[in-house]
Amino acid sequence: MKRILFTALVAFCLPVVLFSAGRTWTLSSPDGRINAEIRSDGKVTYSITFDGKVILAPSEISMSLGDGRIFGEGTVRSTKAGSVAEHGLPAIAYKEAAVDNVYNWLTLNFRDCAIEFRAFDDAVAYRFVSTAKRGSLIILSEQVGLNFPEDWTSWVPYVSTSRIESFETQFRSSFESYYKHIKLSEWNPARLAFLPVVVDAADGVKVLITESDLRDYPGLFLNGKGGQTLDGVFAPYPKTVVNEGREGVVKEREDFIAKAQAGKRFPWRIVGIFEDEKDLTDCGLVWKLATPEDKTVDWSWVKPGKVAWDWWSDWTLAGVDFKAGVNNDTYKYFIDFASKYGIEYVLLDAGWSDKEKYDLFQVVPAIDIKELVRYADERNVGLVLWGAFTSVTKDMDHAFRHYSEIGIKGFKVDYLNRDDQLMVAWSEEIARTAAKYHLIIDFHGVFKPTGLERTYPNIINYEGVAGLEQMKWGAEKSDQVTYDVTVPFIRMAAGRMDYTQGAMINCTKRKAFSNYASPMSQGTRCHQLAEYAIFDSPFAMLCDSPSLYLAEPEFTEFLSLFPAAWDETVPVCGKMGEYVAVARRKGSDWFVGALTDWNERDLVLDLGFIGGGKMTIFQDGANAEKAARDYRKTTSEMPSDGKVIIHMAPGGGWAARITP
Repeated sequence: MKRILFTALVAFCLPVVLFSAGRTWTLSSPDGRINAEIRSDGKVTYSITFDGKVILAPSEISMSLGDGRIFGEGTVRSTKAGSVAEHGLPAIAYKEAAVDNVYNWLTLNFRDCAIEFRAFDDAVAYRFVSTAKRGSLIILSEQVGLNFPEDWTSWVPYVSTSRIESFETQFRSSFESYYKHIKLSEWNPARLAFLPVVVDAADGVKVLITESDLRDYPGLFLNGKGGQTLDGVFAPYPKTVVNEGREGVVKEREDFIAKAQAGKRFPWRIVGIFEDEKDLTDCGLVWKLATPEDKTVDWSWVKPGKVAWDWWSDWTLAGVDFKAGVNNDTYKYFIDFASKYGIEYVLLDAGWSDKEKYDLFQVVPAIDIKELVRYADERNVGLVLWGAFTSVTKDMDHAFRHYSEIGIKGFKVDYLNRDDQLMVAWSEEIARTAAKYHLIIDFHGVFKPTGLERTYPNIINYEGVAGLEQMKWGAEKSDQVTYDVTVPFIRMAAGRMDYTQGAMINCTKRKAFSNYASPMSQGTRCHQLAEYAIFDSPFAMLCDSPSLYLAEPEFTEFLSLFPAAWDETVPVCGKMGEYVAVARRKGSDWFVGALTDWNERDLVLDLGFIGGGKMTIFQDGANAEKAARDYRKTTSEMPSDGKVIIHMAPGGGWAARITP
C-alpha cells in the first residue's frame, strides 16, 4: 500500500457555491455530503448539514476591535470560491509519510477583512483575515458560537483546578484532564473546557471541535450556559507577568484578548464530522490547516525516536555498583541501555541543573554534560535536556546555541501552563530559536497541538494530556484505563501527544495505588505495549527503569522495534470509552495495537488491507486479570481472509508486528 508521491493543485472557480438573494452561500464538501450555509445579513452566521441532517444550527461569528469595528458585520463586497487538491504532501515526523489535502473553499470579502471557509469531506473550517495594508489592531473579543440543534451528549475536558470562582483562575492550566460525558445542557457555566471537544450527534456521528494555525493569538476555550450552545472564551492579554519559580504567572490582564498587525491571518475554527468514530483516531485536519514548514530550510536533521526516561522511575536502578541518581554513572547506564536496544534518545529530566536557580548554565556538580555527550555519541544515542519555561526563556538564544554546540539534540520545555497570546507567541519563539540551532523540542505543561509542529517540524511532541505520570500520585482516584480508550478519539485528534507509556509494573483495577518512587500502571503489560502503536508520539518515552526492561529481554526487544513516526496509519475499529485498535506501517512492516477498558473483550480485527504476512503477537496471558504483567508471545501467519480474532483481559491490550 505504498503511495506514489505527487502534488496537484487546483485553485480556480468551480460550481461549489450556490448563491441565494445575494446574502446566502452554500459551500459543499468534495463528496457533497457536507454542506455549510453561510449567511450575511448585517451579521455572519453559518450552519452545517451532513447527509441533509443538521449538525450545527445557525451560529454567529464575529471579531470586535478596539476602534469600534466588528469583523463580520457590514456588506459582503465580493466573493471568491474554488477547489484545491493537493496529493502526496510530504510530512516530517508524522503519522503519514504523505498527506492528501482536498477541499472546496469560499472567501467572503468585506471592507477591511475577509472570512475564509473550507469544506473537507470530514469538516468545515473558517477563519478571519485582516485585509488592511497597514496599521495595528486591538482585538477586544472574538465571538465563536456553536449552536447545536439538539441537546446531544459531549465529551468535556474541564480545566482541572480547585478554584473555579472565576475564569481567570482557570486560564492557568497544564491542560491535563479526564473527560466528563454529559449533555450539552449539563455543562457547568462556571467551568471552562479546553479543546478538543467531541459531541455525539445523531446516528452515531461524532462532531469534533478544535482549532488550527494558532500563532500569536490566544487559544480557544469553550463554555456552556446550560442550553445547546457553546461559546468561545479567550484569556485576556497579560498586562503584568512575574516569573515565579518554574513559570510565568499573570498578575494583571488587559481588557482585550490580542494585539495584531494589519494582514493578520487568525486561527482556523474547525468543526469535524465523523460518520465512523474510529476515524477520529486518524484525524489530520489540524495538520492540513496549519502553515507549512519553510521549504527553503533543510529539516533532515529532525529525527523522531524513542526515549529512555529517568523521571518516571525516580532514577531507580538495581544490580549496579554505584549510587543511582542524578549523576554521570546513572546516565551512562541509561545510555548503555538505549544503545543496546537501538533507543534513539536519553532524556535528562529535572535535576541536571540547579532546581532553585532555574538557570540552564548552573549544572549540578554530579553531572558532566560534555562527558555524557561524548559517551552517548560513541553509542549512537542523542541526549535531550529538560528545562522549565523560566529557565529556557531567561537567555534562550545563548543557551540553545551553547548546548547545540556541545552536542545536545533538543530540549523538553515544561511549565508553559497558559495559552494567552503571550504564551502562544513564546511557544513559537522557542520552536524558531531551537530550529536555528538544530534542536528538537518536546513541549510539556502545554496546550493542545494546533499545527505549529507542521510549521516547525522540530516540535517533536506535545504533552497537554493526562498521561501516565498521573499514576505517581493519583492512581486511587484516576481511571487511566478508561482514559486510554477515550483520549485517542479526542485529544489525539489534534495531534501528537507525549503520554509517556511503557510501565513495567502493571496492576489490576483493585491493586493499583500511588507510588511516587516506584510507580505502576493500571491495566496489563500488553495494554502498555499496544499504546506504542495506538498513540501518535514521534518522541515516545520508555518511561520505566532500564533495570526493569533489561530483566525482560523478550518484551523489551519487541518494544524496541516500534517506530516513532510512520508511513501510513489505518484506524481498525473503536468505540469511544470502550475499545480502540489502530494499525500503522513503517516501510514494509505493520504494527497493530488494540486496547480495551475494564471489560474483558473479544474483537475481530479486519486486517485484510495489509495483505498477509507473518505475525508476531504479544497478548494478555491467561492470568493477566489477576497478574497484570502476564503476557504470551506467539507467532503465526495472518489468516487468508485478514480476520484476526483477539482476546483482551480487563484493562488489557494486544499488539502485533506483521512482516512480509
